[in-house]
Amino acid sequence: MAEEASGSRGGLFGAGGRFKGGTDPIMEKFNESINFDKRMWAQDLRGSIAYCKAIQKVGILTPEESATIISGLESVYSEWADNKFEIKAGDEDIHTANERRLTEIIGPLGGKLHTGRSRNDQVATDTRLWIVEAEKDILKDIATLLHASSEFSREHIDVLMAGYTHLQPAQPIRFSHWLMSHMAAITRDAERLKEMIPRANQCPLGSGALAGNAFGVDREFLAKELGFEGVTSNSLDSVCDRDFVVEFLMWHALLLTHLSQLAEDLIINNMLKCVDIDDAYATGSSLMPQKKNPDALELLRGKAGVALGRSVGLMATLKGLPRAYNKDLQEDKVPMFDGVDTVKDCLAIATGVIVTMRPNPKMLMKALCPEMLATDLADYLVRKGVPFRETHHISGACVRLAEEQEVCIDTLTLEQLQKIDSRFEEDVLKVWDYVASVERKSSIGGTSKARVLEQVENTIAFAKTL
Repeated sequence: MAEEASGSRGGLFGAGGRFKGGTDPIMEKFNESINFDKRMWAQDLRGSIAYCKAIQKVGILTPEESATIISGLESVYSEWADNKFEIKAGDEDIHTANERRLTEIIGPLGGKLHTGRSRNDQVATDTRLWIVEAEKDILKDIATLLHASSEFSREHIDVLMAGYTHLQPAQPIRFSHWLMSHMAAITRDAERLKEMIPRANQCPLGSGALAGNAFGVDREFLAKELGFEGVTSNSLDSVCDRDFVVEFLMWHALLLTHLSQLAEDLIINNMLKCVDIDDAYATGSSLMPQKKNPDALELLRGKAGVALGRSVGLMATLKGLPRAYNKDLQEDKVPMFDGVDTVKDCLAIATGVIVTMRPNPKMLMKALCPEMLATDLADYLVRKGVPFRETHHISGACVRLAEEQEVCIDTLTLEQLQKIDSRFEEDVLKVWDYVASVERKSSIGGTSKARVLEQVENTIAFAKTL
């Protein structure tokens, strides 16, 4: 004869109802989520207080009963806030833990709170509340990064560096222009996150298990009580919609991709001694005493791959689910929590690295080479009325001549240049000026001093809106 399962089912599902015996202890551990969803304790209690008021409004609770339940919930809240809440066996998740403790405090009256409510709409509510709060908090962290980076760019506005395409020397730019290029990507990330919040900030409470609430609770009242911007439109969808989690995970993968690109640029410039990373964000070697490794940047780069995995992983979980709620959806919490934690850590690290790093103007200038002004040479003839396609070939011929003679292009004499094209005049020698080159890039978004400072001011202004 098979041995009976001996595990507890907790107060909600004890023997005598649908089930005759306890759960297998392994199944109980496998099924529980309290160890991670306890992070939503505050949101769960806020939702319960609002729901208590809602069912009082429709006559399920008397005003006195409602007041007693709310007082009990506030006591539970205080226990969590004071780190005194005790998780017990049978507390499958944050919802059952809070309800169990409420009933311990106020007695059987606590059992009325769940009238018409399911853990399906309850967890959807908690998760939305939690992620919206987290997203708003992340926007503040992004604002700090954008502001700090902009001020750093202003401080180093006169430093020039080599700009690259295909990791080949391309054109001279300002160091600040390079840094603000990364902040442009982070700005887009902030804009996307702001756009996501209203979609997440919709109230599913009052949807029941799937079919809706049988007691006519006022869902718009619930939304207002909880600070939601509206209510979800379909109860079936409400309990199984995790688009807002997927959106966040896809978003955080892109943000961390952008931070990874910043980290890679800094790793290369650190290797070339163009930028010195502060000791606070570097580590040494267990064997080689001379080593100073940019581990903070390498970890920023590495986190992006893990972030992408979280996004793809949850999408794979969702793709085969039938309507409506399925326990698979429990698997959204860990990647969501980890994603938020990783984003906040990475933003803090990136901000710290930037405000403490030291650009080396001498080494950054050393990376510049006259060949990077070949386009300026072509533009010189354009200003004399020669079609660019023609000047491109003429400038290319000058580059080839310098290579053949194993000299820098800026050492070619006027006579040598005129042998390639007679339209070169004595003022062509003024082309070989890096500062003049960057200052000519004066269109919006360009690398001239005025335009970079404009980008700095615009970014600071945007950061203040977050």
